[in-house]
Amino acid sequence: MTDQTTPASLVSSDNVNGTAVFSADGTEIGHIDHLMIDKKSGKVAYAVMGFGGFLGMGEEHYPVPWNALDYDPARDGFMTNIDEATVKGAPERTDRWDSDRAWQERTFDHYGVPYYWL
Repeated sequence: MTDQTTPASLVSSDNVNGTAVFSADGTEIGHIDHLMIDKKSGKVAYAVMGFGGFLGMGEEHYPVPWNALDYDPARDGFMTNIDEATVKGAPERTDRWDSDRAWQERTFDHYGVPYYWL
């Protein structure tokens, strides 16, 4: 029997896109633009975060490993120990967000978090 009083841990990707991301000191550093999901395992690999811009123009996008984000219901956003400078220093991607495994390894190593595929 499941506990009916605990909120569900599932969320629609529609509800994740646009969610704010806050640094450890509570500063909003960006928002989730979209998620990258491993088609075979179903695991969320990373979130692509948007920074800056105005009305969607001039916005920069950077990957952040999903396991580096923790949802905080009080903020209705994600908390992370990663600051904006670290995100912007992530390895540059190729033309596509589904880059090769070597790029993914460099990215996860940059953030110091475990690989999602292990």
